Amino acid sequence: MTPGKLLDHFLSRANWVDRAKTVDRVIAGDPDRAVESCLVTWMPSMRALRHAVERRIPLIVCHEPTLWNHRDNRPAEDRPLQEKLRFITDHDLVIVRNHDCWDRWPELGIPWAWARHLGLGGAPARIGADGYQHRYDVDPATLDELARRVAGRCAELGEPAVQVTGDGRRTVSHIGLGTGCGCDIGVYTEMGCDCSIVCDDGSCYWAGIQRAEDLGHPVIRVNHGTSEEPGMVTLARYINDNFPGLHAEHLPHGSTFRLVGPPG
Repeated sequence: MTPGKLLDHFLSRANWVDRAKTVDRVIAGDPDRAVESCLVTWMPSMRALRHAVERRIPLIVCHEPTLWNHRDNRPAEDRPLQEKLRFITDHDLVIVRNHDCWDRWPELGIPWAWARHLGLGGAPARIGADGYQHRYDVDPATLDELARRVAGRCAELGEPAVQVTGDGRRTVSHIGLGTGCGCDIGVYTEMGCDCSIVCDDGSCYWAGIQRAEDLGHPVIRVNHGTSEEPGMVTLARYINDNFPGLHAEHLPHGSTFRLVGPPG
């Protein structure tokens, strides 16, 4: 197996991806290098890169950017970015990004894996036109009951509390679910949702969330890394199930933030 062949497997099965525009590509390293192991992680942070070096794993398969910008551009004047690239080159690492493919990969991709982790069920009741925003119909519960259940599942990923806006006593049952930038609350309301579960990178307080609050639409918000971790688990499992001779090891990223309270 080579990184190029691995990438082509996903691209050739993702008819929703425009190969000329996608960010899914070999970000660094030799696409034709023979590999027997890979590290699957949400974002190739320096912690993840060092882990791969320590474990002598040559290939990193990631979902988010390596170079702190969506298209992994590499301006020469950005010294920290160039230093990170040198670390990757000096340690002969290969990085493959699987973002656009895995975001919409049916049943296993990012939103499906997130919904199952939250216990919302298998198939969504509706999928938005962009393919990223889903609606799940669940048994009626109050907003705070649902939020506590979501927080319990998020705690397993390192985020023990969630942000909530809206009347906690309000009953909800049509849940809009999204990750990443696919968290447009207006789309959820158009889909008939009475509550939205969004992430911090895909929602802005002064715009979408305040609008939702003014219109009486409850919102539960979690960290981006938390919402996409279950999808990294399914990606590692998919690689192990479909590529004999290539072993995928999952390195959890989880919530980006720790929650620190006052003393005492």
